[in-house]
Amino acid sequence: MSEPPSDERDRYFMALAREAANEARAAGEVPVGAVLVRGDEVIATGFNHPIGGHDPSAHAEMVALRAASRALENYRLPGCELYVTLEPCLMCAGAIMHARVARVVFGAPDPKTGACGSVVDVFANERLNHHTTVVGGVLADECGHALRNFFAERRQLAREERDARRAREVAFTLPTSSDTP
Repeated sequence: MSEPPSDERDRYFMALAREAANEARAAGEVPVGAVLVRGDEVIATGFNHPIGGHDPSAHAEMVALRAASRALENYRLPGCELYVTLEPCLMCAGAIMHARVARVVFGAPDPKTGACGSVVDVFANERLNHHTTVVGGVLADECGHALRNFFAERRQLAREERDARRAREVAFTLPTSSDTP
């Protein structure tokens, strides 16, 4: 994983990606957001919505790439940069490479499915015909915190639902005073 130093511009666009991630969270999706820029112009944004969209490929990066391709009327996106709050997975890294995105900047690393160095490093493979520069760790604490909070809240909600279900089951099986002779 290549990690040139980030700058204020990278932090600015990552903050926009974080705003998109908040949209995903509001929709009940994993809070990942992406912003695709060319120069200093935002071409497209995207946020995670595979659950609501019933689409396993509806990752924030894919949504932004599709929107940018439509906006620019070209599936190739040379000279563009993609800012995403979570390290892209293998599927997204492949799409980024095929779109010829020049640079990817991500926030939090993904130790489970990250394809920019955490698990595999797609972009470091010299045999590929396109090479994308990768910068990781921009606003990593903020991006990672949003993800950790989301999953902690989901686990807490699941525990509360499980406990409520168990309480109903116990109440249903306990004898009442009218059940005794």
